[in-house]
Amino acid sequence: MPLPQLILLPGLLNDAELWRDQISGLADVARPYVPDLTRGETIRALAEAVLAQAEPTFALAGFSMGGYVAQAIARIAPQRIERLALLDTSIRVDSPERAARRRALTEAARKPGAFIGISHTILKSYVDASRLDDAELTGRIVDMTQRLGREVFIRQNSLEREDGEAALKALRCPLVIICGENDAITPAKDHREMARTIGCSHLVVIPRAGHMTPMEAPGMVNGALRHWLERPSGTR
Repeated sequence: MPLPQLILLPGLLNDAELWRDQISGLADVARPYVPDLTRGETIRALAEAVLAQAEPTFALAGFSMGGYVAQAIARIAPQRIERLALLDTSIRVDSPERAARRRALTEAARKPGAFIGISHTILKSYVDASRLDDAELTGRIVDMTQRLGREVFIRQNSLEREDGEAALKALRCPLVIICGENDAITPAKDHREMARTIGCSHLVVIPRAGHMTPMEAPGMVNGALRHWLERPSGTR
């Protein structure tokens, strides 16, 4: 029996480097594929582009902004999703405060000068405090965001996020929610509420991890995704 296609959706200013350890670590149970989410002008357009390149059915994992793309795919083509994982994300529209912060960041990014991506200062909100001195980890994150650059940041940060509750409640496939215990961007308490809201009984909170769980805690993320990939279909 062929291995399932596993579509790994990256977040804002992320590319396949985000999923490096999942691509290698899950290759014996799935065929990982990381789409390019840098070009669409709406979340729906990104979802439609993913669907156009995907196999008829697939396993789907969305991280952060990629989680919103996964929810759009669930609205458009739920029958094609064999199982769904949401990592360090949200199912809600931005609050007025968060929307205002996004606009301010977008305007700041438009100003002339070098685009620094996720700086070492901002990293304090992205990774657990215990990992800030991990030069290999933080270097990978900073390099990835700088490589993608200003225009990608402005485009992705300006995407309007939609509420995904109804689409996720309607799915009838294995679900898992994964987050870092100390995620400062999408907190663990919000993931617990998300799990209750959509009826997901598989919530994995990774200790001593922040927002970037696929990179901060690849072993635990891979273990949770492996278990999810091996669960019987038709269960939630």
